[in-house]
Amino acid sequence: MSDRHISQHFETVAIHAGNTADPLTGAVVPPIYQVSTYKQDGVGGLRGGYEYSRSANPTRTALEENLAALEGGRRGLAFASGLAAEDCLLRTLLSPGDHVVIPNDAYGGTFRLFAKVVSRWGVEWSVADTSDPAALRAAVTPKTKIVWVETPSNPLLGITDIAAVAQIAREAGARLVVDNTFASPYLQQPLALGADIVVHSLTKYMGGHSDVVGGALVVNDEGLGEELAYHQNAMGAVAGPFDSWLVLRGIKTLAVRMDRHSENAAQVAEMLSRHARVTRVLYPGLAEHPGHEVAAKQMKAFGGMVSFQVAGGEEAAVEVCNRAKVFTLGESLGGVESLIEHPGRMTHASAAGSALEVPADLVRLSVGIENVDDLLQDLAQALG
Repeated sequence: MSDRHISQHFETVAIHAGNTADPLTGAVVPPIYQVSTYKQDGVGGLRGGYEYSRSANPTRTALEENLAALEGGRRGLAFASGLAAEDCLLRTLLSPGDHVVIPNDAYGGTFRLFAKVVSRWGVEWSVADTSDPAALRAAVTPKTKIVWVETPSNPLLGITDIAAVAQIAREAGARLVVDNTFASPYLQQPLALGADIVVHSLTKYMGGHSDVVGGALVVNDEGLGEELAYHQNAMGAVAGPFDSWLVLRGIKTLAVRMDRHSENAAQVAEMLSRHARVTRVLYPGLAEHPGHEVAAKQMKAFGGMVSFQVAGGEEAAVEVCNRAKVFTLGESLGGVESLIEHPGRMTHASAAGSALEVPADLVRLSVGIENVDDLLQDLAQALG
């Protein structure tokens, strides 16, 4: 019996899927198979399907089975980083002359991959507000092969109706890719809403402890899964065994962490919305957020990311980042500790001057799982 069918409850699946007790010792945690090659049972006789750890490794296999189960997919693939996963996906599905629609708010590294790398080998791309069905339809062309969505988006916390966009993509003969990093599969499962491929930076909420870098793809189509796995092996940017083990460990507490992240972020957003120096708060859990109703429909809770704009412009936003004490000034997100950053100068500097350029007065928070009173006090003193 496959581990991913033990239970329909997410918390149980997160702990048990892929985590089969070691048959030799009974160890309840999958071992770290820190090995490059495997003894074969005769020429061409692979023991358990393993021959070389770029092609497959038992620790990575455990993680990939877990990822597929959590997203309700048939195939999960683990990579060395989120961008490595995206690169494999794009080079698997696209050829010169193909077209991709990307969102007008997206991770700066994703934008850089399209604008500076993929475009050099003849792939065209255009930008659309994916939360607006009419704008998305207008951006789709006969050459569109992929519609790319982030929801919630990075760093403006925009919300896209996944089911609605899936219909548009199907009508166009394109595949819908959803970056589910900000939500995690605990809060949102895009495949069930019609997406074809889910992308994750495992570095963020899935790992959860700011101690590992990784990426993932999850699909329902077994043929597509095989095609992606072929390119994963051919291109080689796979997750290592120790990194895979760290992500597996982090996933076991994903549900309880996401509950706390969401609870803390909601209180932070409410506090910021009342502060005199804050001109705008971007958090889908707020009733005034334009995507609130869609987020409530497709997400279990609203996540741990909050962005806000500060009166006084860019220098004032930078000052807030520098004054924070409990919130650590740093890039990335999704760890147990709270982080603060200035997207325009940090994570999204590559988007400067483009349609994805972020407001200069924007501050982005990754709200951790500390005591929320300490977080609120720290933001109050940082804002002055």
